[in-house]
Amino acid sequence: MLKGIPSILSPELIKILMEMGHGDEIVIADGNFPAASHARRLVAGYGHGVCDFLDAILQLFPLDTYVDAPVLLMDPVEGDDKNPPIWKEFEQVVEAANGDKVPFEKLERHEFYERSKAAYAILATSENVKYANIILKKGVL
Repeated sequence: MLKGIPSILSPELIKILMEMGHGDEIVIADGNFPAASHARRLVAGYGHGVCDFLDAILQLFPLDTYVDAPVLLMDPVEGDDKNPPIWKEFEQVVEAANGDKVPFEKLERHEFYERSKAAYAILATSENVKYANIILKKGVL
């Protein structure tokens, strides 16, 4: 164990976060997301939820301040709740980590999938809430 590093972050995930450069993106995917078929680098985070990882990652990970929206969400399809309750949790976690509001952007589902294929890594979780997928764009210190 190390001081100051959340225990939910595996050595593999810390390595991925360290390797990422400015502008690289990581997807934190819910249990419904096709992570294995879309990932260039797949990190297993099974047994945990998206918000747990989001909170832990943002303790170490700077968000990109040079883009309009460093956080991306999957826009619900027609007929589904347009503002899934977990999004409020995402906003609270991101705001707490950054000390201020951070702009979020919504991507159409297939656009989100395509963006995920280009991401540096996908972290697959066991989250069972729909639309609990989030992309973070890395910034600089």
